[in-house]
Amino acid sequence: MSLTMLNELLIEDPSPPMLLYQGSKTAQLDTLNYQSCFMQGVFAHFPEILFIHRTYNPKGKVLYTFLVDGPQVQLEGHLARAVYFAIPAKEDAEDLAQMFQVFKKFNPAWERVCTILVDPHFLPLPTLAMEFPAAEVLLSAFHICKFLQGKFYQLSLEQPVERVLLTSLQSTMCSATAGNLRKLYTLLSNCIPPAQLPELHSHWLLNDRIWLAHRWRSRAESSRYFQGLEVTTRVLSQFFGTASSVEQGMTSLLRYMQQNSGDKASFSLGLSPQNSHAPSDVSPESPKVEQLVEARIQHSINAICIGPAAQLCLGELAVVQKSVHLIGSGSEKVNIQILEDTHRVQPQPPASCSCYFNQAFHLPCRHILAMLSARCQVLQPDMLPAQWTAGCAASLDNILGTKWSETLDKHLAVALLTEEVGQLLQHCSQEEFERRYSTLRELADSWIGPYEQVQL
Repeated sequence: MSLTMLNELLIEDPSPPMLLYQGSKTAQLDTLNYQSCFMQGVFAHFPEILFIHRTYNPKGKVLYTFLVDGPQVQLEGHLARAVYFAIPAKEDAEDLAQMFQVFKKFNPAWERVCTILVDPHFLPLPTLAMEFPAAEVLLSAFHICKFLQGKFYQLSLEQPVERVLLTSLQSTMCSATAGNLRKLYTLLSNCIPPAQLPELHSHWLLNDRIWLAHRWRSRAESSRYFQGLEVTTRVLSQFFGTASSVEQGMTSLLRYMQQNSGDKASFSLGLSPQNSHAPSDVSPESPKVEQLVEARIQHSINAICIGPAAQLCLGELAVVQKSVHLIGSGSEKVNIQILEDTHRVQPQPPASCSCYFNQAFHLPCRHILAMLSARCQVLQPDMLPAQWTAGCAASLDNILGTKWSETLDKHLAVALLTEEVGQLLQHCSQEEFERRYSTLRELADSWIGPYEQVQL
């Protein structure tokens, strides 16, 4: 079955990709190496820095994705920087050496690789050093950031402490100067219990060689870089990391690349829709998986919610469509980050979130909708209270307990702004706090007068 499926990848491709694979005695895929002509060309142009990301499958297989990195790489698209896919039989020295040797055989530019970026759990470092003797192997800033995020959630810290750490981590990653890294290191030392501090490997923050490979980016470039890798790794997890079989996962992933590539000819894989299906039954004719998922979510909102509830939720969905990042998940809770805010989502019905919108209206917020989008799911009736569901006779006035008016609208706007200002004041330094507080003090006095004490 795997032999038939993989051969179908080459049928209609005018420029056949490099595809090497080996089946096991049980007719299952054992090893795979894949590279299209376009991917090979991208690596030939930007071979200096190689970024390796690993994605685990429920069947125990691991997908190695090689991506190009560095100042010269300015490619649009979630997987535009991917230049090689490989699945070794096992993650031992012999099989990994064979995987790297196949990569080198089809990519003569491998000799120009100067730096290889890996994750903290990457064990076969001796094999990598042996196959790329001239390259320096470093931990990637992205993987360190994801590692620390995961540790913050695992430690079950108090929510204010966790929020400060996540905000500081995000800010430092976007401006990884030696001073900012030292400040984050000190913050971890002060906030994390001494017994648990070694688990975070905070000494990585003081290894300047790691951050020199990332520091050349501006704050805006760093933000785009992390967002791009976040989406890329999410796509890999969505298709390969959740598939019931390795063959199905690779077929879905390669079809996604075919549909979302700017150069259609380079990714014309000729996949057969009869023999493979993308996760959640995503149609291969769809121009974009995300657009189809969002359309299904929008349809489910309109079908389940009454008019006012649908209008509120669709406003939240509009934010999700512009910026979605699934940053971590556990067995019971999912951690969602959108723009600058991080909140906890409880996916079990009725779904809930720690954000203001959900707490105020008990409706699916942008964070719950982001979770549904990441999982290719739609809104279900048991995910919101009965009074918001379609067919309910209650009016919006009754639900809110008061009449919706311009005054209420202003009150909510002020409440949200106050919460945001409060968060900023909590997370800044003492010197910055004094400066901002003084500005607020002057503003309040100018509005109300210095003779009436105003509590800020």
